[in-house]
Amino acid sequence: MEKPFEAQTMTTVGFIGLGTMGTAMARRLVFAGATGGYEVKVWNRGSAPMDELVADGAIRASGPQDVMSAEIVFSMLANDQAVSSVFNPELLAVAAPGVLHVNMATVSLRTADLLAAAHANAGVGYIAAPVLGRPAIAASGQLNIVASGDSNQVDRARPYLEAMGKRIWVVGSSARDANVVKIAVNLNLIHAIQALAESITLIEAAGVDSTTFVEILTDAAFSGSAHKGYGRLIAEQDYRPAFPVALGAKDLGLAEQAAAEFGIFLPSTPALRRIFDATLANPALAELDWSAIAEVTRMQQLPGTSPPDA
Repeated sequence: MEKPFEAQTMTTVGFIGLGTMGTAMARRLVFAGATGGYEVKVWNRGSAPMDELVADGAIRASGPQDVMSAEIVFSMLANDQAVSSVFNPELLAVAAPGVLHVNMATVSLRTADLLAAAHANAGVGYIAAPVLGRPAIAASGQLNIVASGDSNQVDRARPYLEAMGKRIWVVGSSARDANVVKIAVNLNLIHAIQALAESITLIEAAGVDSTTFVEILTDAAFSGSAHKGYGRLIAEQDYRPAFPVALGAKDLGLAEQAAAEFGIFLPSTPALRRIFDATLANPALAELDWSAIAEVTRMQQLPGTSPPDA
């Protein structure tokens, strides 16, 4: 049974996990709080992002326990291990009465279930709200946010989610529902990146300008942000770090795990796994944006395959 919510004069919002995405999202809350009557307390393992946000008006927390004194806590951590290590039973045990944790990370379905159970056992509210969009989108408050969990708790989080996103998609009453939607969206993005890699490689082999090809493709057939954004990155080989290859490989793994749980086979995933493995094994590519998987096709360096003889 969740601890009763105790209202205070001024709401304190917490935010844990200030990577590139988390910092942009927390900053949206800080700016919204300045006029919305709440303050934002932030914590991160590294101090630099906290310094930036404190300069913008946030409150520096002394640690996760300090953040859990807030009425509602958002987190944007890298993976299953990071979320589980921070939101452990010891931390949940010292949470303020009535606190709600909104987990905005992309995690596996198993971890989603374990987190939901751990929060319930501690009497702490919990919903999932993973996001769709890159850092620039987060900075402008234009994220799509996929939320699920207890409807009352989702409604409680909605005003803050609206400060970070342009649309909130509520997809179910179980926290895992939002996670499986995010996993499936990322699987489509991986397919889009690889389809672009193959078509651009074909165009370049024919001696046609790949930037012009991407303009044609995204005007005539695929006008969405994924094809426009990733098409440009691949055509121009502009893989500035934003969403690292390792995290893309992690997201592919989440799709593989989810498929195994539901007893289904996704035929393209073995090939995609080989492409990610080859990208991570290449020191020149491993630290780039995940769209750099395109270079494996461009360089024809996928293990176990070879281009036909000229």
